[in-house]
Amino acid sequence: MSNSRKYSSQVVDGYERAASRAMLYPVGFKKEDFSKPQVGIASTWSMVTPCNMHINKLADEAEKGINSAGGKGVIFNTITISDGISMGSEGMKYSLVSREVIADSIETVVGCQGFDGVVAIGGCDKNMPGCIIGLARLNRPGIFVYGGTIQPGKNHTDVVSVFEAVGQFASNKINAIELENIEKTAIPGPGSCGGMYTANTMASAIEALGMSLPNSSAQDAISADKDNDCVRAGEAVLNLLEKDIKPNDIMTMKAFENAITVLIALGGSTNAVLHMIAMADAAGVKDLNIDDFTRIGKNVPVLADLKPSGKYMMSELIEIGGTLPLMKMLLDAGLLHGDCLTVTGKTMAENLKDVKPYVDSQDIIRSLDNPIKKDSHLRILRGNLAVDGAVAKITGKEGLRFKGVAKCYGREEEALTAILNDEIIAGDVIVIRYEGPAGGPGMREMLAPTSAVMGKGLGGKVALITDGRFSGGTHGFVVGHIAPEAFKGGVLAVVEDGDEILIDAENNVLELLVDQSIIDKRLTHWVQPKPNYTKGVLAKFAKLAKSASEGAVTD
Repeated sequence: MSNSRKYSSQVVDGYERAASRAMLYPVGFKKEDFSKPQVGIASTWSMVTPCNMHINKLADEAEKGINSAGGKGVIFNTITISDGISMGSEGMKYSLVSREVIADSIETVVGCQGFDGVVAIGGCDKNMPGCIIGLARLNRPGIFVYGGTIQPGKNHTDVVSVFEAVGQFASNKINAIELENIEKTAIPGPGSCGGMYTANTMASAIEALGMSLPNSSAQDAISADKDNDCVRAGEAVLNLLEKDIKPNDIMTMKAFENAITVLIALGGSTNAVLHMIAMADAAGVKDLNIDDFTRIGKNVPVLADLKPSGKYMMSELIEIGGTLPLMKMLLDAGLLHGDCLTVTGKTMAENLKDVKPYVDSQDIIRSLDNPIKKDSHLRILRGNLAVDGAVAKITGKEGLRFKGVAKCYGREEEALTAILNDEIIAGDVIVIRYEGPAGGPGMREMLAPTSAVMGKGLGGKVALITDGRFSGGTHGFVVGHIAPEAFKGGVLAVVEDGDEILIDAENNVLELLVDQSIIDKRLTHWVQPKPNYTKGVLAKFAKLAKSASEGAVTD
C-alpha cells in the first residue's frame, strides 16, 4: 500500500523523521502504525448544540473501521455553531462564516499532519458543506459521514414548532405555559433538526453527489445503523486509498446534477443553492451556477411531503426506507446519471441496483405521476431587484404570484419587532436588507421573522424578501439571496415604504414596480453604510466573500 502513504511517509519515514515519530508515540501510535496509511477523522463534536453532541462517539466508530481495515485513524476536532440557538441574534452572523472556518481548519490539520485520507463527520447545517469544501481543496481520498437526524418532539414537534409558537404566543393563541411546554419537549435529544431543513437537505445532496455511503443521509443519530455507517466509512477510505479515488474524481458536473435533482425531489432548503455552488467551486466544477437549478428544476418534480411545507419528518422517511428508493425511482426515470462514481468505488447505478421500492401504503414520497409539484420549488428569480439572481422557495401551497406593498427594515430585529407588534398586515412585502454576505456580514437566516409570520396567521398573506438567507425550516412566500445585495448598491437598497413589488414564481421574476428613472435617481443619492465590523473573522468574511449568486465563497 505504498501509494496509499503518499503524504504520511513524508512525515514519519526515515531516520531524519525520528522527532516526528517521537511526538506520535504519546498520542497512541505504535511502531507498526508508522507503516500504515494515516486517516484523519474530522469530528465536529461539540456540546453547543444537540446536532453534534454525539459525534465524538461516531468518530470513535470511524476510527475502529479505519484501524480494522489496516489504516491508522487519528481523530481531530473542528468547530460547529448552532443556527437554532443563535437565530435572530447578532451571533447568527457567524453561521455562514463557520462554513469557511470548518473548511479552512480541515484543510489546515490534514495538510499539516500529512494524513493520507480523511473521514469528515458533520451534523449541523454548515458542517456539511464546510467538510466537503475542505475535502475538495485537499483532494485526498475522503468520505463524508452525516451525524444523523433527531427524533420528533412531543406531539410531532421540532425546533420550527418553537419558533412558530413564539408568534402564536404574541397573538394570544397559546399561553405562557403552553409555550414553555413546547420549548421543553420539542427537541428530545441528539441529532440534526428533524424536517427537510438544511441539515437533512445537505446530507441527502452529498449522498447523491457520491461523497457518502448509501443511506448515510437517512439514519437516526442514535442508532446501530449510524454506528455501522461510521465503521463502514472508515473501511471505505482504505478502499479509496487503494484505488486512488479522490473527491474531485467523484464530484463532477454530472454528480452535482444528481445532487440537485435529489434535493429538489425532497423539497430541500434554499441554502442548498448557496452551498452547492460553493462546493462545486472548491471541486473545480466552475460551470455550475444558479441557472442550473432552473434548468434541472424544469424536469424534476417535488415528491416528498416533508416539513417545513409538508407534514412528515425525516425520522418517518427513515422508517419506510430512507432516500435510496427515491433515488432508484429517479434513476429508473432517467433523471439521475447512473454512471457517476461514488465513495463505494462503484457507480451510482451499481449502488442502487438491488434497492427495493417503497411500500404502496406510504404517502411520504409521492410517485412521479402524482407529484406535490410538477417542477422545482426552488426558483431563481431575476428582475430589477435581482439582476444577478435571487432564490425563492415556492411549493405552490402559498400561491405562485404575489404583488404587495413594501415595508422596509435595515436589519432582521427591526422586522421581527414589527411583525410581533402587528405592524405587518395582509398585502405587505417585508423587505429586510443589509443582511447580505458583506452587509450583514454573513447572510443571517430569517427563521425568526418568517416563523413569526406563520405564528401570526399571515402565511400566504404577506411576503418577505431579503439579501440574507432563510433557514431550511422557513416556509411561506419568501425570497432570499438577492444579488447584488443592498450593501453593494443593489436596487434593494433604494426600495421605499409603499413601493409595489412583484414576485412571480411562474415567470421567475422579482421586480420593483417603480419607474427606472426614479430608481436611477434614488441610486445617485444612495450612500453606502459603514461596515458593521472592521476587525476579526466577520470583517475578513465581508472583505473576501463573493456574492450570494457565486456561493459567497471566500477563495
